[in-house]
Amino acid sequence: MQCFTFIKTMMTLFNFLIFLCGVALLAVGIWVSIDGPSFLKIFGPLSSSAMQFVNVGYFLIAAGAVLFALGFLGCYGAQTESKCALMTFFLILLLIFIAEVAAAVVALVYTTMAEHFLTLLVVPAIKQDYGSQKDFTQVWNTTMAGLKCCGFNNYTDFEGSPYFMQNHTFPPYCCFDNGNGTATEPCTEEKAKDKIVEGCFGQLLYNIRTNAVTVGAVAAGIGGLELAAMIVSMYLYCNLK
Repeated sequence: MQCFTFIKTMMTLFNFLIFLCGVALLAVGIWVSIDGPSFLKIFGPLSSSAMQFVNVGYFLIAAGAVLFALGFLGCYGAQTESKCALMTFFLILLLIFIAEVAAAVVALVYTTMAEHFLTLLVVPAIKQDYGSQKDFTQVWNTTMAGLKCCGFNNYTDFEGSPYFMQNHTFPPYCCFDNGNGTATEPCTEEKAKDKIVEGCFGQLLYNIRTNAVTVGAVAAGIGGLELAAMIVSMYLYCNLK
């Protein structure tokens, strides 16, 4: 009985923290969606490039809603000893866990397929919006500057884009000079061919593989917490009268 009471209390506190995190993410997401410029001013110029991602506010709202629902169900189910709430909490967490495992398997086993699928989505967006959509262009500029890469696959992704049609050159990141870290001259097709700057997808994969231990440890930690939460919820469910 003491063990059951302790686990019930810990379940309640843990999910209350998740609930608060969900509320915070919802609040920030709504704030960013309604008044993004004011949010960016508060956190300074360093955050502006990171917060320029398209629909980042909606992403925060979605993540906050999931955490809000999970935290509420877990906290309510443990505190009131509701079997329905505990089972719903378990099923939602199980679906999230299965989705994460499936995504990891696809990423590891079907990397080429994932690259092809993303190419069909990302490259047309680059050709249509880079140079005309400010937020989209800023995201790619930040990404290319940070990863020292060019486009999704290479410089050809920018052919036909508004930027290329207006300037008749490629973004300077496609002629990145490893010596001084900048492109000193307009990035023409000849220079881009000569530099052969790697695409951002390949560079991102390289960075992930380089930091595979850290990425794996974080993923394992998240998965472990999810499994522990599912086990505890089932323990409480099975021991309720």
